[in-house]
Amino acid sequence: MMQDSETPADKRLQNLVPTGLHLVATPIGRARDITLHALDVLRQADVLVAEDTRVLRKLLTLHGIAVGDRTLIAHHDHSKQRGFSTIEAALLDGKIVAYASDAGTPMVSDPGLRLVTLAHELGAAVHAAPGPSSILTALVLSGLPTDRFFFGGFLPVKAAARQKRLEEVSTIEATVVLFDTPKRFLTGLNAMADLLGSERDIAICRELTKRHEQVVRGQMGDVLDHLVRDPDYVPEKGELVIVIGPPKLRALSDADIEEMLTEVLEVHGVNGAAAHVAGALGVKKSRVYSLALKMKRRSDM
Repeated sequence: MMQDSETPADKRLQNLVPTGLHLVATPIGRARDITLHALDVLRQADVLVAEDTRVLRKLLTLHGIAVGDRTLIAHHDHSKQRGFSTIEAALLDGKIVAYASDAGTPMVSDPGLRLVTLAHELGAAVHAAPGPSSILTALVLSGLPTDRFFFGGFLPVKAAARQKRLEEVSTIEATVVLFDTPKRFLTGLNAMADLLGSERDIAICRELTKRHEQVVRGQMGDVLDHLVRDPDYVPEKGELVIVIGPPKLRALSDADIEEMLTEVLEVHGVNGAAAHVAGALGVKKSRVYSLALKMKRRSDM
């Protein structure tokens, strides 16, 4: 008579990891930041899915977890349909599928949306093994208000799109979190200072939870001056998390706003001038836009 090779501990662990798609948050720096729950899921998953399989293999090795004969699939923005079909079959078969991002929480600036949409369409359960997030880490380290915040993703590459994104977030009455790359970082920061004003509070975070973690915070103009004096601050790779404080709302008269608009309208059109002044003064863009239109009409008469 054959004996069951599974131990009571193995069976208890299986009960802790239900079937379906599991979104596994992974460390953004120190490997020890992974949760016990995430390790349970990675041990028991029938199918392992990762943005970069090399990154996941390294993490598994560090924690003594063998891939063995399990299916390991790469899923990213350029993934082929073959791997996606394998994931679909596994979910339909009632298996445990674990998806891990390169670093941080899946679905946040990461290609996991297709997998979650698929699971919901198939009627498969979706679970989360929560954990590290560079957004929340930067937010709490910044010292800026956390009661309301807005995540705006990566700043666009092209100047016009970047300007539009900054205009969109300039008057949001909440702390704003953005990502940027080292290559474009200083260009983006100068655009922010120009549009939002040098007095706007900001925190620039890099190497979060890593050995050389650093947060530079202060008013935007002062931070720019600091970075000019310390060009080695910006790393060659990775990403930076930018946390921008909410507008400093002030009781300004129309005359105060028009005074600044007079200068800015000489360089920008009505829409651009309104965005610039609204961001710099911390007032609603709709109010500034209305005043700019009136000034433009008066000057055209």
